[in-house]
Formats: sequence, C-alpha cells, structure tokens
Amino acid sequence: MTSTAAHTNIAPSKRARRSRNRQNLEAYLFLLPWFGGMIALTAGPLIASLYMAFTDFDMLRTPNWIGLTNFVDMFMYDPRYKRALQVTFTYVLIGVPLNLVVALGIAVLLNQKVRGLGLFRGVYYLPSLLGGSVAVAVMWRQIFGGEGVVNQGLSVFGIDAPNWISTPNYALYTLVLLHVWQFGSAMIIFLAGLQQVPNELYEAAEIDGASKWQKFWSVTVPMITPVIFFNLVLGIINSFQAFTSAYIVSGGSGGPADSTLFYTLYLYQEGFTSFRMGYASAMGWVLLLIIAAFTGLNFWASRRWVHYGDER
Repeated sequence: MTSTAAHTNIAPSKRARRSRNRQNLEAYLFLLPWFGGMIALTAGPLIASLYMAFTDFDMLRTPNWIGLTNFVDMFMYDPRYKRALQVTFTYVLIGVPLNLVVALGIAVLLNQKVRGLGLFRGVYYLPSLLGGSVAVAVMWRQIFGGEGVVNQGLSVFGIDAPNWISTPNYALYTLVLLHVWQFGSAMIIFLAGLQQVPNELYEAAEIDGASKWQKFWSVTVPMITPVIFFNLVLGIINSFQAFTSAYIVSGGSGGPADSTLFYTLYLYQEGFTSFRMGYASAMGWVLLLIIAAFTGLNFWASRRWVHYGDER
C-alpha cells in the first residue's frame, strides 16, 4: 500500500518536471534569435573593441599590439582629449540637474486638474519625441545663429547680440539649453510618480497647517525620490553619450575653439576621421568606466536620500 502511494506521488512529479523542461526548452528556442543578436552585435564587438584598445589599428591594416600606449597618450599627451572631458563634464553637471528641475516643475503643473490637460501633456512631450534628431539640431543652429530668431528678437530692444553658436563662451550653453528643452521623457516619468503619491498624506499635511511649498518638500519630494533617482541615472548616462547636437551645431568640428567638443564627438573624429580606431576604442572603454563610476556612485549615495514605500 505504501509502495503504491509512493509510486503515485512520483509519477505526477516526473510528468511535471518533463512539462517544465519542455516549457523551458520552448522559451530558449524563442530567445535564441535574441541570444544570437546579443553575441553577434553586442558581446562580440565589445570584446573586439577591448582588444583594439591595446592596438594601433587604422581599419586598413592588421591591428598592431602596443599595450597601454593609447591610454598613456590619452591622459598624458593629448590636450584635445582633456578638453573633451572638460566640455562633457560641464555639459553633464549643468544640463542634467537643470533638465530634472524643469521636468519635475512641469510635471507638478501637469498633475493639477485643469481643462485640456491631455493636450498640454502632448505638447510638452513633443520636444523629446524629436530629441536627438538632426532636424532639431539644425533648427537650434538657426535659432542661435548670428541672424537667428533669438538675435532678431533682441535687436527689437536695440541689443546687438553675438552669434551664440560661434562664440566659444556661449556655444556650449546653447547645447545645454537644448538638453534642458528636451525634458519630456523625464517629465512623463515624474508625472507617473506624482500620481502614485497617496492623497491621504497631503490631507494629513493640510491638517497640520502645511503650506503648498511645505507639502511639496515634506511629502511630494520624499515620496518620489525613487523616480528622481531613476531619472538622474538615465540622464547622466544619456548625457555622457550626447553626440548629434554637438556634431550638427558645430559642423562636426567641435568648435568654436573646441568649446563643443563632446567626448563622443572626439571619439568619432579619432575613429572615423583620423582612422585611429585603436585610440577610439580606448576612449570608448574609458567612457564606459566613467559612466559606470557615476552610476555606482549614485547607487551608493541613493541609500542616504532615496526612500522606498516598503521601508520600515
């Protein structure tokens, strides 16, 4: 009797295991194209670029192993590389916080119950739909050019303004302004986070006599810190990889006087203009490490200011 019961229990277990293995096999078969693409288009080129970072490679001849020479030249003997780092860090450290502040401010306004809210949300999101496109960069070049819309408007008041994109002191900040203008993606994420804040918290704050500003700082901001953190990490990663705006506005040169020489733009120049693909690969890996360092620093610091709803 006991043997029969044991056999009865084992049989369904074996059938369940076979069924589970069959389902796993089917899942892996469906994922096979993705794995193939990851190996051929991501992992393979990534490993190849790591090898090329230690070589002298011009895409025409066989890579020549030179060890750490590319990295030594990069940090010790290349002033344009240092300039690219300076420009990119300035762009990130100014543009990302301003973009988040504007996105959060607009999200708070759009979270109010007003007529035509859907239309306003669509209009404010439109710049991000066009973000990163050549057309927007060309438009920006026309707006801030010597005869652009900005200068024409200032001339009405008798102000003789410079050519913003051709003046080293101002060119980078026109690109920062373009980055801030494209706040739509962060705004949508902020808006979703704001709608998850319980109304009971605002009601309790009102009972305690809190003003709107106090409710914002004491209720809204703490409750959406995970969303702020998410947008901050994405913003930093995307800003370090900015390319199109600088390429179009500067005509691919990074000028004037290398004032818009973004890291990725200089990488492009070294790899596809000067045909120093080994040097460009080394630059790419350094950029990867920089982004990883900033991301890791943000995750480490997030323990002090990001609050999740399930914390006790």
